[in-house]
Amino acid sequence: MNNLVEQIKNINLDIKSKVNQRIKEFESFQNKNTEEWFSELCFCLLTANSKAQTAINIQNQLNYEGFYNLKEREISNVIKKNKHRFHNNKAKYIVEARKHRKIKDIIKNKEEKESRIWLVDNIKGLGYKEASHFLRNVGYKNLAILDRHILRSMKENNLIKSIPSTLNKKNYEEMEYKLHEVCTETNLSMAELDIYIWYLETNKVLK
Repeated sequence: MNNLVEQIKNINLDIKSKVNQRIKEFESFQNKNTEEWFSELCFCLLTANSKAQTAINIQNQLNYEGFYNLKEREISNVIKKNKHRFHNNKAKYIVEARKHRKIKDIIKNKEEKESRIWLVDNIKGLGYKEASHFLRNVGYKNLAILDRHILRSMKENNLIKSIPSTLNKKNYEEMEYKLHEVCTETNLSMAELDIYIWYLETNKVLK
């Protein structure tokens, strides 16, 4: 863990400024409408089994109007054109999620972990990672996004012995706790820590 802490502390000021700007963008979602929250929910449905930039490209093309109004086949075609795998399943999940399009109103009064459980239980296609990703992107700060980059970094820094083949509530929260220890060492929120580790693994600052 000490190696990871030192790497984060030594990140240059330009990157730190970009991370701070990204966090402000996430915080701004607290004042955005539920349509923009739904668009972000669909983005996070697209991130599973995909590169982040691919999901960003699809979201930029569709946004709320496309996610909510297009037919399932039309959504699938846009996803496919962006070379995203499982385009039919993703389109189906997005259409099914429409019954929860007022997502901001549904979860705004829930605690973070309570919101995550609700999302996993009610939004088909969202696991703990994607639900945590969505909540971070709309301004919540205390949940870990355990994607392959974060898990690889945790293993390399001896925070975990091995990368699990599946993520469930129990092992997700156990690994999340390990990252809380890094947050304490670096004086960062979980949301900030995620972006820093992602940058160290990919050399990119995305959402």
